[in-house]
Amino acid sequence: MNRSSADRLRRLRWLLTLMFTAMNAVGLVVFAWLVIDADQNSGEKQMDMELSRVTSTVSRLVGREGDAIVTALVGEDEINQQCPQFAVLPGGSGEFDPLYSERECVRMDPAVLAGLAEDAARTGRELYGYKRAMDGQMVWVRAEPFRGESGYLGAVVAVVNAEPTLESHNQLVLWVVVGATVLIGSLALAGHLLSARAIRPAVAALEQQEVLLAETAHDLRTPVAALRALAETALRNPTQRGDLLPRTVRLAARMGSIIDGLLVRARLAAGVERLAVQPVWLDQLVAGVVDETPADGASVTLTAAPCKVMVDPTLLQRAIGNLLDNALRYGRQPNQPAVVHITVANGRVTVADNGPGVDGDFADEAFDRFRTGSGSSGLGLSIVRWVAWAHGGTLSVYNAEDAGAIFDLTLPAVP
Repeated sequence: MNRSSADRLRRLRWLLTLMFTAMNAVGLVVFAWLVIDADQNSGEKQMDMELSRVTSTVSRLVGREGDAIVTALVGEDEINQQCPQFAVLPGGSGEFDPLYSERECVRMDPAVLAGLAEDAARTGRELYGYKRAMDGQMVWVRAEPFRGESGYLGAVVAVVNAEPTLESHNQLVLWVVVGATVLIGSLALAGHLLSARAIRPAVAALEQQEVLLAETAHDLRTPVAALRALAETALRNPTQRGDLLPRTVRLAARMGSIIDGLLVRARLAAGVERLAVQPVWLDQLVAGVVDETPADGASVTLTAAPCKVMVDPTLLQRAIGNLLDNALRYGRQPNQPAVVHITVANGRVTVADNGPGVDGDFADEAFDRFRTGSGSSGLGLSIVRWVAWAHGGTLSVYNAEDAGAIFDLTLPAVP
C-alpha cells in the first residue's frame, strides 16, 4: 500500500514522540536511581551514626590495665539500659567474660555477634552492615575494636533494628517509581502534542500539494481530451483547420484559466493570497458559463433575474462550471439526454437535473473529494463547496419530488 508524504510525516510524528519520551525516560530513570540510592545511603548513615555513638561511648567506659579488661563502669552507666543494645566481646588476643547490655531490643544470635567481634579485632577495622536477627528481622550492626598493650583484645558490637528505616525507604521507592511512570506518560503526551504542532505546517503543505495535483488532473482531463480531438480532426481534415483553430485557441485559453484558478485556490488555501472579491452580476456570469459550456445534445435552460453578489468572479465561474458539468454528466436517465434547468435570483444559483438523484444516506458525502452526485469519482462538487465557504455562502443538495437532484448555491448578495 502506497503511503502519501503526509502519512510519512504522521509516522515521523510518532517517531519523534518515541525519541522524546525515551530520552526523557532515561534521564528520569537515572534521576530516580540517584534519589533512591541517596535515600538508602542516608538511612544507613543515620543508623551507623547512632551505633557509632553507642560503641564509642562504651569503648571509653571499658577500663584497660595492660591486657586486662574491666567492664564495671559499663554496667553502671545508663547506656546499659537503653536501645540500641550492645555487647563487649573478646576477640583477637583478648580473654575476658563477655558483657551484654541489660536491655535486649532485638534478639540476636550470640554467635553472630561473637563472629563480628572476632573479625573486627583480627583486622583492626570497624565493621558495619546488615544482619538478620533471630526472628528474621533485618538489623544494622557495628563492631568497633579496642586495643590493649599487646594488640586488639576485642570489640564493642552494637545492634539497631533496621526495619523502620527499610520500610521508609521502600515507600520512597514506590512513590518514586509511580511518580516517574506518571511523569513519563505526561512527557509522552506533551511530546506527542509538540511534535504534532511542529510538523503540522509541513503536513498541511503536503496535503495542499496533493490536493492541487488531484484537482489539476481532474479539471484538465476534459479540456485536454477535447484539445486532442480537435488536433486529430484538424490532422485528418486539413480543409477544416481554419474553423478548428479558433476553437483550439479558446480551449487553450480555458485550460490556462483552469490552471490559474487552481493556483489561486492553492494559494488561498495556504493563506498567501486573498480573494479578489468585487461586485458581480450573478445572472450575467452564469449566462456566460452556460454559453461557453458545450451541451453535447443536452437541454440546458436558464431562468435568471438580475442580482449582484460580492464574489471572486474567476473562482465563481469555475464553481458554476463544475455544477453544470456535474449535471450534464450524471444528471440524466439511462440512454437519455440530460435535461438541466438553472435558476438565478437573489444571490442563489439552483441547478436541477433529471437524473437518478442523490441517495439521502450519502447526501453529505456528495461534497467530499472524489465523489459526485451519482457516486462517481471526482473533485468538482468539493471545489464548489469550498468556493461557497470561501465567500461565506453555502452549498446544499436535495432531491426533486418527481426526479433528479437539485444543487443550491447561495452567495452573499449586494443590497
